[in-house]
Amino acid sequence: MKKYIKPILAIIFLITGFGVQQQLKAQTAYQIALLKYKGGGDWYANPTSLPNLIAFCNENLETAIDPEPVTIEVDNPDIFNYPFIHITGHGNVVFSHDEAQNLREYLLAGGFLHIDDNYGLDQYIRPQMKKVFPELDFVELSYDHPIYHQKYDFPKGLPKIHEHDNKPPQGFGLIYEGRLLCFYTYESDLGDGWEDQEVHDDSQETRLKALQMGANIIQYAFTSK
Repeated sequence: MKKYIKPILAIIFLITGFGVQQQLKAQTAYQIALLKYKGGGDWYANPTSLPNLIAFCNENLETAIDPEPVTIEVDNPDIFNYPFIHITGHGNVVFSHDEAQNLREYLLAGGFLHIDDNYGLDQYIRPQMKKVFPELDFVELSYDHPIYHQKYDFPKGLPKIHEHDNKPPQGFGLIYEGRLLCFYTYESDLGDGWEDQEVHDDSQETRLKALQMGANIIQYAFTSK
């Protein structure tokens, strides 16, 4: 099962020969997953964010993603069933050796990981991802990276959703043999912007920017080779 994540998508693309919208529509069997981790951090933060992002993508990208995301543990072999997984939170994150190895194999098999710092995650997630890819370092993606220019154009990179430390939003990536397999959104708080409006009382404009950038991440993860 593990080795078929990306090849199956590639076969779909080659057989259909369709454009981006049709490629996304072809992936009707897929769900996206929320990563449940150990360490005490609130992996369950922003409970309405992924369902809202899925609904936005299904409406605006014409995807057919299952409306309900799955919660998956880091060491669960079923992780290979999901081409896109999301991790968020404010606090501590701990990966065991087996968990780090499972996540590494998943990403090398073609999976995609989106990490969204919900403020406070940075100091914990970086050393844990170093367990997953000790040979790689996070690099900041330039504003001309394709992830910022999918259906929606973000010429200045990530939108700023919530202010914490007067720092600019940054998008970091882990790149293995030329492929972006992990995208880390820092000082942006995208997930808060995906939440129901009454949770944070963000403006419609702010929420729309967050959802559009989230849709770009989904589109990139599902269509990049």
